[in-house]
Amino acid sequence: MIGTSGKMAAQALALLREVARLEAPLEELRALHSVLQSVPLSELREQAAELRLGPLFSLLNENHREKTTLCVSILERLLQAMEPIHVARNLKVDLQRGLTHPDDSVKILTLSQVGRIVENSDAVTEILNNAELLKLVVYCIGGENLSVAKAAIKSLSRISLTQAGLEALFESNLLDDLKSVMKTNDIVRYRVYELIVEISSVSPESLNYCTTSGLVTQLLRELTGEDVLVRATCIEMVTSLAYTHHGRQYLAQEGVIDQISNIIVGADSDPFSSFYLPGFVKFFGNLAIMDSAQQTCERYPVFVEKVFEMMESQDPTMIGVAVDTVGILGSNVEGKQVLQKTGTRFERLLKRIGHQAKNASTELKIRCLDAVSSLLYLPPEQQTDDLLRMTESWFSSLSQDPLELFRGISNQPFPELHCAALKVFTAIANQPWAQKLMFNSPGFVEYVMDRSVEHDKASKDAKYELVKALANSKTIAEIFGNPNYLRLRTYLSEGPYYVKPVSITAVEGAE
Repeated sequence: MIGTSGKMAAQALALLREVARLEAPLEELRALHSVLQSVPLSELREQAAELRLGPLFSLLNENHREKTTLCVSILERLLQAMEPIHVARNLKVDLQRGLTHPDDSVKILTLSQVGRIVENSDAVTEILNNAELLKLVVYCIGGENLSVAKAAIKSLSRISLTQAGLEALFESNLLDDLKSVMKTNDIVRYRVYELIVEISSVSPESLNYCTTSGLVTQLLRELTGEDVLVRATCIEMVTSLAYTHHGRQYLAQEGVIDQISNIIVGADSDPFSSFYLPGFVKFFGNLAIMDSAQQTCERYPVFVEKVFEMMESQDPTMIGVAVDTVGILGSNVEGKQVLQKTGTRFERLLKRIGHQAKNASTELKIRCLDAVSSLLYLPPEQQTDDLLRMTESWFSSLSQDPLELFRGISNQPFPELHCAALKVFTAIANQPWAQKLMFNSPGFVEYVMDRSVEHDKASKDAKYELVKALANSKTIAEIFGNPNYLRLRTYLSEGPYYVKPVSITAVEGAE
């Protein structure tokens, strides 16, 4: 006996044949669409050889709104049941038509199939030998619809992971197609740069293909060109390129890092520098964290200088970038020592961050709190006396009574602010000086233990992290005393979402 789903599958095949036979099979399409909702994929896979999809693809060419929507949805389901290699071999023409279809949903459907094919090592060769199809994928980058463009970029980026794919893209006419698509407009040009940077990031060899194509050079020319808005977009791409070791080496060899530094130097006399300065400063922040904070700051002193300057600005955008960058720079010990060397200037900067944490917009407050967490955190194995003295003095530079400042912020009715303030306490929770401050601050230990303060999941999680950091510290029992230490351990073992059972006795007495 055939199970219900088996019958459904047979019904689906019968309807598919009807659709193929009829002139205007709208009713049959609707029926097929609803039957397919209840046929498991495994059943469809068994019938894959029987699935004739040609007629469905032909119906897409009629430009009938409802038919197109139904066909796309039906094809989405049926194509999932087919092996990528089967799709690549037997539906070449349909895929090519799909990529030029006026309806974006058809393009997206087709590109999702291309996506399946390029993920499959057997099927991908079929596509690599199909120059016409690849060309159409390249032209999808130039479409108005962002989802279409992103899907095309993703497939091309995936193809380029293999040697054969790199050759197909860069050693054929496809390169000319990429270059002519770039001429569509600014937005499309950036999309192509995005693809090139993605490919370049894979390996030194793929970077080599991209530089030979001339497209990387073109991107770098725009970075140092006259248009400030273009500059702002291009620095983001160049920052992505600098995430890899071979990318940074290339940028250094080509003198790009020096050029970026020189542009920051010249920014003072450029009235439009606020457009691109944030990106340029962030670039160095990332460089410092990936290579060496000390070398970066010694070699490009203008970077540190600019961060201090931006912190004094009246413009929240500039302050935000300075705060983020200080947070990035101070996220490891080497970076902390670079900042410490600037002496009283850094103390002033900390005071400014404390002021902004109290008085800025919610969004900037959160960024200040995140930076403070990053600056003050020290992993246990790096807690030397010198570094502990340093974080303690940094903490006290933030305001008159920093512990109260952050506790005040954490009591505001915004979960994001509450969590960000708890993160500051968590960052210092394993440092003895901070434990003493917390213990001696009236009501602070109670505040930590009190579960009724937090109402949402994120806040409960953040409080739990704080309790965990305190409870797992080697010095806590000694500083907080044993009873408090045991309360912390109990909180920890009960988990973040524990609710105390309500006592029933009081209710019974009322009867």
